[in-house]
Order: sequence, then structure tokens, then C-alpha cells
Amino acid sequence: MDRALGFDYGQQRIGIAVGQQITGTATAICTVQSRDGKPDWDTISGLINEWQPDTLVVGLPLYADGQDSEISLAARKFARQLEGRYRLPVHTINEYLSSHAATELQEQDKQAGKTGIDAIAARIILQNWLETHTT
Repeated sequence: MDRALGFDYGQQRIGIAVGQQITGTATAICTVQSRDGKPDWDTISGLINEWQPDTLVVGLPLYADGQDSEISLAARKFARQLEGRYRLPVHTINEYLSSHAATELQEQDKQAGKTGIDAIAARIILQNWLETHTT
């Protein structure tokens, strides 16, 4: 695995980041709007074609005790849809408090804030995954 795309799934917005296993770093790319709770598959397909990832990572918004939340069930469905559409391995990782950390980061670094809070959260999710999956 060399390149990964990370997703911070939400029913209104989906943050997206790209990362590399070689460097173990992730960068926020953009935030994609959902329409009527459905992902903008055209934009996501364009990003998949542009970045050519080897794997995809979706954050799961679990409760502090590790139990599924209502939105985590939708995020799991999104992960299955990604796998089915793009035939790439899809991994999930607990994103507990990533949005809170993204808000703090956005306040500290105005340059980071240009991609949107959801993309920053996707970067944090992907960065955490890379740190635990880098050889």
C-alpha cells in the first residue's frame, strides 16, 4: 500500500484527505456535499481517479465505550458502498473526538481551515490510521 484516501463521513458533508504510507502523513483535500443524505459519487469518483489510492479509510463515529452510534451505522454502509463501487480495500477506524480535534486545529492554523473542518477531521482520521498501519 502506498496511497490512501480517508473519509470523515457525514450525512450532509464528507471530508476527504489523502495520505502516503511511505511518509506516514496525511493532507486534507476537500469537503464534498451530500445530497439528500446520499454521497456525491461523481465527485468522489473524480478524486479516486485523480489520486489513484491503494486503500480507503472511513472514520467510524463510535461512542466513548466503543458502541455504534446511529451515524456509525451509516458510515459502515458508506464504507461498504465504497468497496463495492471502487473494488479497493476499505478499512474503518474509530474517529472518536476527531471533529473536536479538527476544530482546535482549525482555530490554531487558519491555513488548515481553508479545506473545511470535515476535511481536517478526515486528515486526522487518516493520520491515525497511517500511524497504526505503517510498517
